[in-house]
Amino acid sequence: MKIGIVNDLPIAVESLKRALAGSPALQVVWVAHDGAEAVRACAVQTPDLVLMDLIMPGMDGVEATRRIMASTPCAILIVTASVGANAQRTYDAMSHGALDAVDTPEFGVADARRGTTALLSKIDTIGRLIADRRRGVAEPERRRDAAAAGVGDRLLAIGASAGGPGALVTLLSGLPREFPAAIVIVQHVDEQFAPGMAEWLDRQSAMPVRIVREGDRPLAGTVLLASTRDHLVLTSAHLLGYTPNPVGAVYRPSVDVFFQSVCEHWQGAAVGMLLTGMGRDGALGLKALRNKGYHTIAQDATSSAVYGMPKAAVALDAAVEILSLDLIGPRLIGLFSE
Repeated sequence: MKIGIVNDLPIAVESLKRALAGSPALQVVWVAHDGAEAVRACAVQTPDLVLMDLIMPGMDGVEATRRIMASTPCAILIVTASVGANAQRTYDAMSHGALDAVDTPEFGVADARRGTTALLSKIDTIGRLIADRRRGVAEPERRRDAAAAGVGDRLLAIGASAGGPGALVTLLSGLPREFPAAIVIVQHVDEQFAPGMAEWLDRQSAMPVRIVREGDRPLAGTVLLASTRDHLVLTSAHLLGYTPNPVGAVYRPSVDVFFQSVCEHWQGAAVGMLLTGMGRDGALGLKALRNKGYHTIAQDATSSAVYGMPKAAVALDAAVEILSLDLIGPRLIGLFSE
């Protein structure tokens, strides 16, 4: 994997090079010392992965991420001194398409090996996303007896990845406090950032937003966000929980796993939706929801920060509608008022 490093501190660059040196498959192809230099470097030689710092003189990592994803899109992992201390910038960068975030490993400290392991684990996961191996999963049998015309409980099931935080802010800020459906979101995000992301979304949503706890029940007018590396699932018609299975899933938590559990357990009306993201997670699950008779929506290419997951769903004919992000909110209000 070819890697570009963006960091203005020589000691941080050296730490990253040391961490990568133990993996022969990882090759540093260039180093940029600020965001503007990184944008230029990507234009000349687009790497497989950019390790992007957040705080730099001149152009910071958030703006550099935005420009790279707009001109020479590639996988971007935020690597900064303290992700926790820069949560707002982290979410902003992820809104523009960054995939994940991790603290910069420090050499010469007690837990140096743990920092290196965390970085390499993130890189390994992203490498598997880039490879995007197709899994031979049979499509569920079409069922016509469970159309979303039920008058009982209502559910909006959402999957998102790269670019998802920004898309979710736009979507949730346009929905009313009295939205008549429960909203459950699986966003690809590290579990240590999920509580902060829920608080961030809560500040910009008329409805309350919080992380899912084991045994929670989806409730109308409430937004629940998956919060662990285990997969979020419906364990019964009305209860949510977490499971480690399938253990080998690249995406954790997996949108496909959640959507399949909705097909298996949900008994009321539902809409499935796939927003911006890298890879294919959620495409098969959205297809299963459509096959069962639920209404399904995929975000369009123009408004997606990364047109991967919704593109895969469109290719499978999994989406009843393909909509621009600004049209999705009004359409949902209409669907759930019918």
